Amino acid sequence: MEENALRAMDAEQLREHAHKMVDFIADYYKTIQNFPVLSQVQPGYLGKLLPDSAPEYPESFQNVLDDVKEKILPGVTHWQSPNYFAYFPSNSSIAGFLGEILSAGLNIVGFSWITSPAATELESIVLDWLAKAFQLPEDFYSSGKGGGVIQGTASEAILVVLLAARDKILRRLGRSALPKLVMYASDQTHSALRKACQISGLNPELCKLLKADSATNYALSPEVLSEAISNDIAGGLVPFFLCATVGTTSSTAIDPLPALGKIAKTNNLWFHVDAAYAGSACICPEYRHYFDGIEESDSFNMNAHKWFLTNFDCSVLWVKDRSSLIQSLSTNPEFLKNKASQGNMVIDYKDWQIPLGRRFRSLKLWMVLRLYGLEGLRSHVRNHIELAAYFEELVSQDTRFKVVAPRTFSLVCFRLLPPLNSEDHGNKLNSDLLDSVNSTGNIFITHTVLSGEYILRFAVGAPLTERRHVTTAWQIFQEKATALLESLQD
Repeated sequence: MEENALRAMDAEQLREHAHKMVDFIADYYKTIQNFPVLSQVQPGYLGKLLPDSAPEYPESFQNVLDDVKEKILPGVTHWQSPNYFAYFPSNSSIAGFLGEILSAGLNIVGFSWITSPAATELESIVLDWLAKAFQLPEDFYSSGKGGGVIQGTASEAILVVLLAARDKILRRLGRSALPKLVMYASDQTHSALRKACQISGLNPELCKLLKADSATNYALSPEVLSEAISNDIAGGLVPFFLCATVGTTSSTAIDPLPALGKIAKTNNLWFHVDAAYAGSACICPEYRHYFDGIEESDSFNMNAHKWFLTNFDCSVLWVKDRSSLIQSLSTNPEFLKNKASQGNMVIDYKDWQIPLGRRFRSLKLWMVLRLYGLEGLRSHVRNHIELAAYFEELVSQDTRFKVVAPRTFSLVCFRLLPPLNSEDHGNKLNSDLLDSVNSTGNIFITHTVLSGEYILRFAVGAPLTERRHVTTAWQIFQEKATALLESLQD
């Protein structure tokens, strides 16, 4: 090997190259506003720029960085841009980034306690910290029968609890009951539930997504749920699982947890609460009441990687009874046996998730909690909610637009009102407005459909977003709306 060639690991080479990488990333953040927020490339662009086979011999690190700048960044949609208002946020932060560096540097594979005791124990401790901060019932603490675990995404979280719920009822009724098992949620629930149903061998037709509309602000109606359960029982089916949402993807609707929890308890349903996005807001006392009723749930999930300054991925799941997860997901081959595990003295998180291997993700959450503190995180959330309220006010002042769903957190759902003779209720008009706004590259938003109407979603949540960015975004909406409405008159 040449003297200056990059070794697999060398402390001084790591120091030199890591400094350059940190400088590169810091410069990226300094200039992030110069990039089109939504990548403007066409499908297949990168294959035309990169060679069709890997290099036989090492290239210089600087050449690689040059390619990142010239070939990769044009194909990146910049989720951390202050002008990113699409989907829901995916926060990065200095603390989260430092935690990722440390996790990558240690590079442990912490599937069981013995493989790195600190990885398991820190995860339990940090998730107990977070449970206390959210004022979750003590049933969710690791000191009891429950506890918390970091999953990759909310999709993984809902899959593992659905498997646990499925197996729990099948142990009672027998495997022959599988084709009769019914799940319930509103039609505003994330599509992850239907995917989990498909993966877990349940009948997709018995994943009952109950209609929610503007009469309940798109929340699941307890009356509709009760009626559906009664009808299914009368039809010989077996209700077993209910998923409620605090902050739906389309409009941040909030399902009524206390009423739904009572129905779940009466009918012996596993009650899961998905607060992937809005859960972060409930760290603030003024929003904690949206968790009222959580004490009736069997499992609860929020994504720290959305709005909690913790780099992707870090989805936090709590369960009241960890034995249900373990019975569904545990394997114990000879090569993994050890005294601590066999003696039931420790938690082995491999038995709480789908894969065997797992990263040391609790490090970044620990860093976020320590370097920002709970009050710093509350300020972060409150700032975005205030900016969303400001945008909502701007929309309300322009009579050409309408806010179409209550703004509870940092998402504003709105639309451009169509001319009176519009045949499709302005759906094409609003779709054209979205395309026109996004094509500028200056901002990026996404849409949803509520009650058959095409709705624009403006989600504030990027750490660098300030009031001036919201003001500029609104000016773009107004300019593009004016042009579209004028074109309809021609």
